[in-house]
Amino acid sequence: MNEKPTRKVQRRTFLKQAGAAALMSLVPEAVRTGAWAAGSDAPEKTEVKIGFIPLTDCASVVMASVLGFDKKYGIKITPTKEASWASVRDKLINGDIDAAHVLYGLIYGVHLGVSGPKKDMAMLMTLNNNGQAITLSKKLADAGATDGASLASVIKKDKRDHTFAQTFPTGTHAMWLYYWLAAAGINPFKDVKNITVPPPQMVANMRVGNMDGFCVGEPWNHRAIADGIGVTAVTTQDIWKDHPEKVLGTTGEFVQKYPNTARAMIMAVLEASRWIDASLSNRLKMAETVANTAYVNTSVDVINQRILGRYQNGMGKTWDDPNHMKFFNDGAVNFPYLSDGMWFLTQHRRWGLLKTDPDYLAVAKQINRIELYKQAASQLKISVPKDAMRTSKLIDGVVWDGKDPKKYALGFPVNTAV
Repeated sequence: MNEKPTRKVQRRTFLKQAGAAALMSLVPEAVRTGAWAAGSDAPEKTEVKIGFIPLTDCASVVMASVLGFDKKYGIKITPTKEASWASVRDKLINGDIDAAHVLYGLIYGVHLGVSGPKKDMAMLMTLNNNGQAITLSKKLADAGATDGASLASVIKKDKRDHTFAQTFPTGTHAMWLYYWLAAAGINPFKDVKNITVPPPQMVANMRVGNMDGFCVGEPWNHRAIADGIGVTAVTTQDIWKDHPEKVLGTTGEFVQKYPNTARAMIMAVLEASRWIDASLSNRLKMAETVANTAYVNTSVDVINQRILGRYQNGMGKTWDDPNHMKFFNDGAVNFPYLSDGMWFLTQHRRWGLLKTDPDYLAVAKQINRIELYKQAASQLKISVPKDAMRTSKLIDGVVWDGKDPKKYALGFPVNTAV
């Protein structure tokens, strides 16, 4: 009895959908590409708090708000300054902030429960490549330790405890520090002592002798040189050219509940990233902005040299580095490669933070929201790679391509894996 009415309803629904599709095909693409903030694609949550740590690479989040890119996509980004990565972690987990400029490895560590309470996490995009460094104290440099090999020699001769600081146990800085030390034959857990210190406190702690070296983002490495207390032993781009660094991270719950808002955040920050890398004058304007007390709270000169690629090591060497901190690089920076996330898992396994091998690829697919990123990039006409895996050679000559993560993780001569 109900067959004919049902067919009529289905036919009307089909015609409505077909008509809507036809109408959309007549809308100029320039209008369609800005239509995310309308209708069913409107952000579910229009005001978002994005946490950040006072580092140069918070710039794309800050500029997305300052320049009003967020408003184009129907949201208002409020950057919130945080004291430490542990605070960022806790506020993300508790929902006190919606997203964060955050360490890649922190997101993975929380997802697997090895760096605090376990919670499903989401990585929306990479915020920057390169631009971190390892600083050694001036005292250590005066003793002859200026690179990995000479540091190993000094540690071997001087039997005292040498202390090195990173910013979070599963974070990027910890992994760069451990990788570099190990490449020089120094076991970061047996041959030296390592501690966790928030980025803005690194220079002050080195000044009073609490550490012999640290790995942190800019501007704190350059600040140590400017203050005459440290030297740059190696940049992280020399450890891994175009390495992933900070990401735009949130919880899996947030993405599930507010997918349109998450996409809008990606689009706003992508626009800011593109703006920063578009010109020298934009980079200088960015440096002036983030140097402000509300953000990094340092002098513009401490920031702008290294973001322009103008490096000095504090020992008389100066150079122009083409692989300085990049925020966009024609979109090459921002794609959430699965292999990048998997690399952090291999290092967590290598250093015993993970006691067993996870399903590396499956975990990366859970966290890295590639489809959401592709939607945002498509609207901004930003190209994306065909392959979600990429190949890189690191400072020790070992190639990472993501094909056999278990073998890679356990194949290093210096490791503490159990």
